Amino acid sequence: MKIKNLLGMKVLDTNANEVGKINDVEFDVDDGKIGDITISLKKNLLDKNNDITVKYDNVKSIGDYVLLDIDIAED
Repeated sequence: MKIKNLLGMKVLDTNANEVGKINDVEFDVDDGKIGDITISLKKNLLDKNNDITVKYDNVKSIGDYVLLDIDIAED
């Protein structure tokens, strides 16, 4: 899968709640690995800033959605 295919993908947290879409991906050209993923949160989630950054290590799987192994708390 190409990194550009990740952009705009819907993101689900560990409870299968849709939390937002992938906005940006940080790629380390030296080791060829993805570092951080920036997620644009859906409205009404985590007030103020609409973006959060998670480590690629927190991605459980990628398919039709990106499934995280962490919970994104809803206000």
